Amino acid sequence: MRLYALRGAITTSKNNKQEILDQTRRLLNEIMERNRLQMEDIVSVIFTATKDLDAVYPAAAARELGMTSIPLSCCQEMHVACSLPKCIRVLMHIQLQNERPLIPVYLNKAVSLRPDLAILTIAIDGPAGAGKSTVAKILADKLDILYLDTGAMYRAMGLKVIESGGNPRNPKDVLPLLPKTNIKVQYDKGIQRIFLDGRELSNEIRTQQISTAASDVGTIPQVRQKLVELQQKIATENSLIMDGRDIGTYVMPNASLKIFLTASPEERARRRWEELKQKGTETEYQKVLQDINQRDCNDTNRAYAPLQKAEDAVLIDTTNKNIDQVVNEIENLLHDRRR
Repeated sequence: MRLYALRGAITTSKNNKQEILDQTRRLLNEIMERNRLQMEDIVSVIFTATKDLDAVYPAAAARELGMTSIPLSCCQEMHVACSLPKCIRVLMHIQLQNERPLIPVYLNKAVSLRPDLAILTIAIDGPAGAGKSTVAKILADKLDILYLDTGAMYRAMGLKVIESGGNPRNPKDVLPLLPKTNIKVQYDKGIQRIFLDGRELSNEIRTQQISTAASDVGTIPQVRQKLVELQQKIATENSLIMDGRDIGTYVMPNASLKIFLTASPEERARRRWEELKQKGTETEYQKVLQDINQRDCNDTNRAYAPLQKAEDAVLIDTTNKNIDQVVNEIENLLHDRRR
């Protein structure tokens, strides 16, 4: 048998009994799931908490999970000025038959304790034209992490439906295509490449028609389920930024940082109109505004994973801000959370 010591940490939003128990359970479950541990593998667990958490012993959560015969201990973490507040740390001793690597787990704001180990995930949600993709790409480059263009996945599905002669809004036209649709994401020197049934896509998914089709297929639950599974798998393996309509609420509910970008419909339509003109696509501003309003209606009123601001997301209105101002604001939020 081999003896291991495995570390982990998580933060809470408040000094509340239920919050402490919920977050401790989440941390223990993540440690066990990521490391494929069984109860009988655990020898003992030591919990420490910062002095601002005193509503309940974290070990109570372990007992609720069934660790009734495992020795547990709770201590107060040494207080250091300006250290991470409301933090619960775990030192778990494990005995395994065979040697294998184990993964430390750091969640919520505790990712700042071990940035070399932790996966940083940033969720950026908001309506069409709010600047999500532009901001996400710049941040990904600055932070040297991946940018996952979730919209490109929906655009690929929308293109598939249109090329098959179907209506992207009609499930009867879309659902038969799902089993034989293969959407893959690959990264080449940090650049995302998206493939539909083995064929690499580029500008053909960036038209206004495909943009609308992406929104339409996105209202179909089965389409979202298929693509979300792929997105979540990528997020467990890479530090990344993901933008879309339901990233913080559904795809990455435990993201390290959640942002909700918005702007007035008129401003978003103006941006999209100018973007289309630069690409050589002539269209009327009123038509673009109409499309923006229709997409907003589709996204916010769909029954499955609608567009909405996550409770813990930071709202940023970009109407009167340039890209640099928005990027700097998010960088400052990251800096504050890592202190």
